[in-house]
Amino acid sequence: MILVWNNSMTSLSEIEAAIVQLSELEARQLADWLQGYLNDAWDKRIAADAKSGHLDKLIQLAEADIDANRVKALDEVLDNL
Repeated sequence: MILVWNNSMTSLSEIEAAIVQLSELEARQLADWLQGYLNDAWDKRIAADAKSGHLDKLIQLAEADIDANRVKALDEVLDNL
């Protein structure tokens, strides 16, 4: 799939109108690309939060729970859903 950015396409409604013109295959390829983009954005945000210390308190709480044996194996939690 080759995407060409149209500088006049600036609003969400214009982008949505262009998307509905795609074939199902192209729409699925776009969805895959968009999910990758969002995953990368999430990774960058988490990395920035970790670097800035914003996650330090959560890490300390998690480590305290581990030390106090207040955790369960993920398999055990998922099996009980």
